Amino acid sequence: MLSCISDVALYKSSMNPKTETQNTSVAKKTRITVAYGDGIGPEIMEATLNILNAAGAQLEIDEIEIGEKVYKDNVSSGIRESAWESLRNTKVFLKSPITTPQGGGFKSLNVTIRKTLGLFANVRPCRIYTPFVESHHPKMDMIIVRENEEDLYAGIEHRQTNEVVQCLKLISRPGSEKIIRYAFEYARSFGRKKVTCMSKDNIMKLTDGTFHKIFDEISKEYPDIATEHKIIDIGSALIADQPDIFDVVVTSNLYGDIISDIAAQVAGSVGLSGSANIGEHCAMFEAIHGSAPDIAGKGIANPSGLLNGAIQMLVHIGQGDIAEHVHNAWLKTLEDGIHTGDIYNENFSRKRVGTKEFSDAVIERLGQTPTQLESVTYKDAKSQDLTNLFKKEKPAKKELVGVDIFIDWDEADRKPDAIGEKLASLAYAGMKLKMITNRGVKVYPDGKPETFCTDHWRCRFISAEPAEVAGSIPVTFDQLLELQKNVSTVFDIIKTENLYMFDGERGYSLGQGE
Repeated sequence: MLSCISDVALYKSSMNPKTETQNTSVAKKTRITVAYGDGIGPEIMEATLNILNAAGAQLEIDEIEIGEKVYKDNVSSGIRESAWESLRNTKVFLKSPITTPQGGGFKSLNVTIRKTLGLFANVRPCRIYTPFVESHHPKMDMIIVRENEEDLYAGIEHRQTNEVVQCLKLISRPGSEKIIRYAFEYARSFGRKKVTCMSKDNIMKLTDGTFHKIFDEISKEYPDIATEHKIIDIGSALIADQPDIFDVVVTSNLYGDIISDIAAQVAGSVGLSGSANIGEHCAMFEAIHGSAPDIAGKGIANPSGLLNGAIQMLVHIGQGDIAEHVHNAWLKTLEDGIHTGDIYNENFSRKRVGTKEFSDAVIERLGQTPTQLESVTYKDAKSQDLTNLFKKEKPAKKELVGVDIFIDWDEADRKPDAIGEKLASLAYAGMKLKMITNRGVKVYPDGKPETFCTDHWRCRFISAEPAEVAGSIPVTFDQLLELQKNVSTVFDIIKTENLYMFDGERGYSLGQGE
């Protein structure tokens, strides 16, 4: 097992690509932005800052208000412009969990901050602390590298009919290439032996298929590192059952969010884990758990997740000696059996404590090191240049070959043949109706009577000219406009999606059963 230096030190080096190894003796205070957050946020932030101050961290704090209170002041983003200015100036953000109000069009502030500041990589170490924190997997030591800016977290959703809403899953080549190459650079820099890609490309062949394809391409640049691919469902099951088989895992945004919580819980508790959000210009450090409003104000929350995020922050800003003291004192506290209720176990724990008592216990142990858990040290960190993670390629030849027209149609019997017959008679010259699907399943022509249909229909039109590849004969926008005009005289068009070929390869999925 690698010592903690290998993983945490990367947070500093990857954020300072032009800075050589720094001496960790600190004379000048570093200005950082701090948000106390919602729920248990203020309690765990106070505990964390008390520990950092007692350890001698040289910090100048610029406090901002974000989250629930700002949302309720009719700021739909949950953050004011003045807060953005602070983040732009300090470039370092220590953030407690915040609460996003349910419904009402409120956007996730966590996602907004990550995307706005370009924090493309979310890096979450998941280790065990047995026997002092119970885990069934004493050899677990994995790193989850999660893409942080796109995927379903783009949050682009629409209600299209009375019965159907949609969410757009956006996967880009630059976004995928950056996070995948980052994961390989991480593994190479710190002696990790294997990188595992997780996706669901057996179903989402274009989006997840792109991510997997890029992984295979980039892996050839790193012949010294073993690679594998897992479908996300079995991959998640294996993380829960055999986490010791994984080393570095790289995946897209939603999957990474889910499996990192699984891994943290398998390691002992979600409440122990911190994470770093890495970008070219800024970095954000936080706990991975939520604001837990149900226990807010009770003084029982575990500050360890935020504290571990703060330790990563200290290394990043060049205060590695302070980070080392804090981290070792925290390990010694766990080792001594001083535990908050979420990890308390009669077999391993000696004393159940609350938030303040726990932070006081860590402060008392500053200067001590654990005797059974492996102590940590923060020394030299290798520099990593984040500016060369994406290589722009020559654009593919793009040809328009058809269109999917989505309609809202809710006749009593919902018979696809009725739609097909009307549309076939409306098709504009040079275009023909190829199929109709409902929730992705082909229902016309030759649909099956057992297929349940909603009021949301996709009608695919392609070139009527014969070709070796159906739909490969280019069409014009004038043809599409005329077609849509004709269809709109009979049906309620919700939206359209143009169908393209890229260098002769289909840029759209087939219907299920097509």
